[in-house]
Parts: sequence; C-alpha cells; structure tokens
Amino acid sequence: MLKINGLTKSYGRKKALNGIDLEVAKGETLVLMGPSGCGKSTLIRCINRLTEPDAGVIQFGGVNITDLNLSQLLQVRRRIGFVFQHFNLIRRLTALNNVSISLRYQGVKEDEANRRAEAALQKVGLGHKLHEVPTELSGGEQQRVGIARALALEPEIMLWDEPTASLDPILVGEVIEVMEELVKEGGTTMVIVTHELFFAKRAADRIVFMDKGLIVEAGEPREVLEYPTSEIGRKYHHLLKH
Repeated sequence: MLKINGLTKSYGRKKALNGIDLEVAKGETLVLMGPSGCGKSTLIRCINRLTEPDAGVIQFGGVNITDLNLSQLLQVRRRIGFVFQHFNLIRRLTALNNVSISLRYQGVKEDEANRRAEAALQKVGLGHKLHEVPTELSGGEQQRVGIARALALEPEIMLWDEPTASLDPILVGEVIEVMEELVKEGGTTMVIVTHELFFAKRAADRIVFMDKGLIVEAGEPREVLEYPTSEIGRKYHHLLKH
C-alpha cells in the first residue's frame, strides 16, 4: 500500500532523513520509534507532504505522491487520516463540528457529515460530548476528538504523529485505549510515531527503530524488543525489562 524509496530531508546542515526505504502492507500497524530528533516525525509528515522531502519517492496505492501538484495532492489526502501531536481543534466549534467540518470542506452534505462525525465520536467514547467546545474537554478528550476527525474521513491509512506527547501522563491511558481498540478492529493501515513502548509491544505488527535519520532495525515486536541487534533496540529492551 505504501512504498518509500530513498527519502531525504535536511534542515540546514542537519539531515533529518538520510535515505529512507520503507514498505507498509495493507492493513498493517507499523510503529516508528527512536530518540527525539531521529527523524520519525519528519518521515510521517513527508508521507502526505505536510513536510516536503528533498528527494526520494513516496508511492501510496500506486500513486507517486512526490509528483503530484497541489490539487492532486489534496485529492489523495482525502484517503489519508492524520492525528497530530497537538490537537489543532477550532476553539469556537463543538466536538461534532470540529469533526464534521473537514467532511464539509470535501463537499459532504451537512446531514451526512454530521452523521459520520457523530459515529466517529461514538467510536472514541465521546458520544455524550458532541456539543461541548474544546475548553470544556480534557486534554485526552480533545485528542480523542482529533482521532475522530481523522476517522470520519474513512481513510485507507492513518498516520499518527506522537498522539500522546502533549498529554498529561494521567490522560495518556485513555488515548492509548482508543488506539488499541482501533488497531483490534483492523481494516485500516496505520503508521504510528510513539514513545509508548508497551503500546507498541501489544499493538504493532512491526516496529521500526530509527536513529539519526536512518532505519536501524525493523521486525515483529517480540523479535526486536527481546532480541535487538541495534543500539537503539537494546536501549528499548533495557527499558522493557526495568
């Protein structure tokens, strides 16, 4: 479904991505892990060109995303859900309208957009908070609205950029629980950037470790966490055991 070849990205002299090759199969849950600054968020943002890569090829469903003009890219983005680290909710809108507005932008009629938005909010456990604005919601609830916004698009692939990083540790669990439920349901391909080691162990089909803009190890969770071959893998193995 997703194929990346030779992807590079630099910020000044710093190489954030140094020639990434990666394939993600349809229905797979792939987790990207590694130290802060290793390039994992840059990689995930390059997939739908929220960040423009310097070189390389990104193919999604057989379409070369790196060759598309803006109009074509916007069409492809309709098939890609994105959950941001920061919630990016519109403060004056209710949870329902924060989710439905992206559908309205795509030309979905109001009744259908609201129906899909409500269904998505029900799925993340917020069916009772449809008409509350972000200031009336906890951080965990706001992130769940962000997840519902991505889900309502009925995407073929969902990209998650450290969805728990902005949350108080007490609230992380409720978002992780929603993520695990969505993974269990299957059907949607997921690429998840996270530091949540125990979530990765339970939910991932495959874990990819990155360091200094490179993929240094990849494999099934048990393989890379129990028998790591990279320095980064050994650090995660140590964390898991303590």
